[in-house]
Parts: sequence; C-alpha cells; structure tokens
Amino acid sequence: MKTIIALGGSTSKKSINAQWASYAAHQVPNVQVQPLNLNDFELPLYSVDLEGEAGIPENAQKLNDTLAGADGIVLSLAEHNGSYSAAFKNAMDWVSRIDMKIWKEKPMLLMATSPGGRGGATVLATAAQSFPHLGAQVVAQFALPSFGQNFTENGLADGELQKTFDQALEKFSQAL
Repeated sequence: MKTIIALGGSTSKKSINAQWASYAAHQVPNVQVQPLNLNDFELPLYSVDLEGEAGIPENAQKLNDTLAGADGIVLSLAEHNGSYSAAFKNAMDWVSRIDMKIWKEKPMLLMATSPGGRGGATVLATAAQSFPHLGAQVVAQFALPSFGQNFTENGLADGELQKTFDQALEKFSQAL
C-alpha cells in the first residue's frame, strides 16, 4: 500500500492547514496517510554559520528521511504576510542542505487555505512556481477560501469548490 504524507505548513496547534491537508489525504483511496506536524521537527533558525559549527540537526535529517519514504505528498500552506510561515520556510532551508530536491520528485497535491476570501492564493502561487525546482511534481493545486465557511467534515459546503477539489484530488490519485 502506498503512503502519502499530510502536512500543514504551520506550527499552530489548531492549524486549519493541517486539518485541511489531513482531510484531503484521507480522501485518496487505497493509501496509508502519514500526518506530519512541523512541531515534531523543531529546528534552530537556519544560518550558514550554525550549519558550519554544528552540522545538520537531527530533526532536519528525520524530516528529509520521512519525505523520502513517502509515495506522495498532500501539503496545505499557511499564508503569513503573503508568504510561507517562518517555521515551514526554515524547515525547507535545513532540508535543502541535505538534498536540494526537498520534495524527492514525489507527486504533490499542493493546497492552501485561510479564513479569508483568497484562501492563501499568494503563497500557493509562490510555491507552485518554486517547488518544481525543489523536486516537487505538483500534479494539482487548490486554494480553499474562507475555511470556516466552506469546510465541513463531510466535504465542502460550496458545490463548485467541491467539484474543483474533486478534480484536483483525482489528478493526484492518478499520479501516485
């Protein structure tokens, strides 16, 4: 059975992106879902000096190995001031020092959500442009606006959003 990672790009204990990634990953048929929490991979702030003095932190290696062991990735990014959360970017920086192809050429369903009407569209566009250079096979992407209004445990409240999400999910499922 294939294993897919469900990762929310946030350290919030109540992360809507972690919730959204987990929900989406569990909609993929015939896979084992491995939820990842950035809080389980605490890392010091990346710097060349720190790397030179102390080397690569154990948690960066663990994160790298976990990504390498998966067959696919469902990632939902939190948007902080139009970009990645600091913890997510820091984790990417550390893992890239082990392997520049952070995402290991794995199929990825790239998503974002937020409480607002754009659903993290800015960070999603940034990631869609840069992640292929970092070894992601972004097979589908989806931004969920107004998380609190549109997300339910039974699916999306808006039929058109649900249809678009189902199409993205199908592309991802086929790529596994």
